[in-house]
Amino acid sequence: MSESKRRQHINKLASELTKDLTDKGKLIEAGFAIFAKMVIPKDAPAIQFIEMQTAFMAGAEHVWTSVMNILDPGDEPTADDLRRMDLIQLELDEWRKMMRARMNEGKH
Repeated sequence: MSESKRRQHINKLASELTKDLTDKGKLIEAGFAIFAKMVIPKDAPAIQFIEMQTAFMAGAEHVWTSVMNILDPGDEPTADDLRRMDLIQLELDEWRKMMRARMNEGKH
């Protein structure tokens, strides 16, 4: 399987899993589980896990509440809605780049 097809397949599976988790009301919980596996050491004390979970959930709650408050009234997205969402995406893209660089530092 080519790299492009493999990536498309992974993206399709991720999209299906995301929809399934959302339908079950478990999207954010699953996101934290993946986050925890990636960044919290296995031997971390329980308080570190609890504090990291609190921070993660607070961030999720902040973004959700903010998005709900910035949307213009009405059923259809406005140009301003789309611009704001694009800006949020750009902000997260920059964070993702920084995190990837930070995670890759330890692999060399």
